[in-house]
Amino acid sequence: MTQNLISLNFTADQLQAVDTAIAELETQLAGLIALTKPQKQVLRKMGNKSEAFCRQAMRVLEQNPQLAPPNLVSATPLQDLTALDQLRPRMVRLSRLSERAADTDLALGSDVMDASLKVYGLLKLTGRSEGLDGLRRELGNRFSRAGRPPETPEAKAA
Repeated sequence: MTQNLISLNFTADQLQAVDTAIAELETQLAGLIALTKPQKQVLRKMGNKSEAFCRQAMRVLEQNPQLAPPNLVSATPLQDLTALDQLRPRMVRLSRLSERAADTDLALGSDVMDASLKVYGLLKLTGRSEGLDGLRRELGNRFSRAGRPPETPEAKAA
């Protein structure tokens, strides 16, 4: 029995609509940035415990702007906190969609791999009599082990 985790067919109109939606997301989220690995390593991270601290500090700053000179802390951290609150629910939705797409990719690939192994098995059984031995060998290259040294005459004699 052949594995069939998913059957999925996209119409040209669906693919065009998805591409259009992704392009619109890229346009609307053009302000998102990409950090290099070294940049990420040196940045201070705001974890769960730190977030409560940061929110309280921003509340204090918002309610008491006279505490900090204008050149020390601008309004940007308050705007950053607002943008963070706006971005996070959308990130959750995008992450869920991305995870479903990755799972679907895995399932589709698994279905194809399962069927391909069955075809290869059939070729091994009946390929010679059907004139498909060359194709069987070509498919079998996927399973060949590289790097096995040829046996020397001394090793054969032992």
